[in-house]
Amino acid sequence: MLFHVVPVDEWTADVDRPYAPASLATEGFVHCSPDEPAALAIADGLYRDVPDLLVLRIDESGLGAEVRWEGSADMVFPHVYGPIERAAVTGVLAVRRDMDGHARELTPWA
Repeated sequence: MLFHVVPVDEWTADVDRPYAPASLATEGFVHCSPDEPAALAIADGLYRDVPDLLVLRIDESGLGAEVRWEGSADMVFPHVYGPIERAAVTGVLAVRRDMDGHARELTPWA
């Protein structure tokens, strides 16, 4: 499984098309995480000011695009070099924050 942090409004913007965040156009790939703890850390660090945040659980075998694991020897992240087919998303989780605004857990998104 791959995990991708996304604001709710971006995920729900165009549900009839594959998901293609801005990073796909600007950087050539979709940033993902290898597991839920890493996704929570990204949500807490990079998306601290985004109130409605989701984490997509993505089945890599359902993707039409290439996935490359890239980074340094200390930290490697999956990058998807194409849009995310919605059928490859096996779960959508909501980021729950504590009273101080820190991302603490992932729960099913309804």
